[in-house]
Amino acid sequence: MINKQEANKKAHRATQKFENHEPFTINFVKTWWWYQRRKVLEPKGGYEAFNQTWCEPIDLTLPDDRAWWIGHSTNLIRLNDKIILTDPIFSKRASPSQFSGPKRHNPPALTIEQLPNIDFVMISHNHYDHLDDYSIHQLVKRFPEVVLVVPLGLKDKLLKWGAKQVFELNWYDSITFDSLTFTATPARHWSNRGLFDINKTLWCGWIVQANANIPNKTKTVYFMGDTGYSPRLKEIGQRFTCIDLALIPIGAYAPRRLLQSQHIDPAQAVQLYDELNCHEAIAIHWGTFELSDESLDEPAQQLCEHRADRHFHLLKIGGSLAINHHDSGLE
Repeated sequence: MINKQEANKKAHRATQKFENHEPFTINFVKTWWWYQRRKVLEPKGGYEAFNQTWCEPIDLTLPDDRAWWIGHSTNLIRLNDKIILTDPIFSKRASPSQFSGPKRHNPPALTIEQLPNIDFVMISHNHYDHLDDYSIHQLVKRFPEVVLVVPLGLKDKLLKWGAKQVFELNWYDSITFDSLTFTATPARHWSNRGLFDINKTLWCGWIVQANANIPNKTKTVYFMGDTGYSPRLKEIGQRFTCIDLALIPIGAYAPRRLLQSQHIDPAQAVQLYDELNCHEAIAIHWGTFELSDESLDEPAQQLCEHRADRHFHLLKIGGSLAINHHDSGLE
């Protein structure tokens, strides 16, 4: 089997296309035709009732290492007194234009002006609902020394957008700053921001470890980014045997015939929770933008049907969870 990590390094050097572990194709004609004709159902009770149920004021005064859900795939993570922001999108639309494209149905839990000092930003890939140019411009303007960790191929763009410190990594490459170690992990997905740059940049998830070299003191957080299901993702759990908290996407999955290769559904989210031996998880990538056929509230309903007694949490936008260390038994 071709070593995809090495193939992706060569692709980066040669400005060729990046690849998944498995064959991966998207029928763009069928996908475009579906997207133009789709009719998304409203959440039960309507959008206002959904917001009243699933949004709450954020409380940044809560103690301890902690993760807050800001909305969609944007999370605020505090580890060892450092603040990490994931896939920040604070715009009203996930689109190259703020006049068209998927719109927000609820505001982020806080604005860029209300953020605490951000030390790190993690980017999973370049789709518009994960890499928002307005948000990046505003973040690097407010926090000029912020460090961005990104997958291969995105560094030059972010430098052009005003970032000063950008580090791009291949799958399973790691970089350490003070007490935090960031490792890019494989995902089954793709990338583009236009018609002519498909898979010209890499996509990934992120493992963040506090005190990675101190036995029995390491805390591990896994931000999954966007991914379809792949049995190869089990390798992440084999390399990182104690995932204290996973941020797992559960939305944008319908119709399965078109989206199963790039997005997991709630049942697969639970399957990965088990296969990776996660101790706790937060459901993300749902309830904000209508990117597919399911209603905003369906992913939460589906997760409730599959999670049983697992510690797989459905937070409200603005809600948070303490990050606790768990003993893997292998340290």
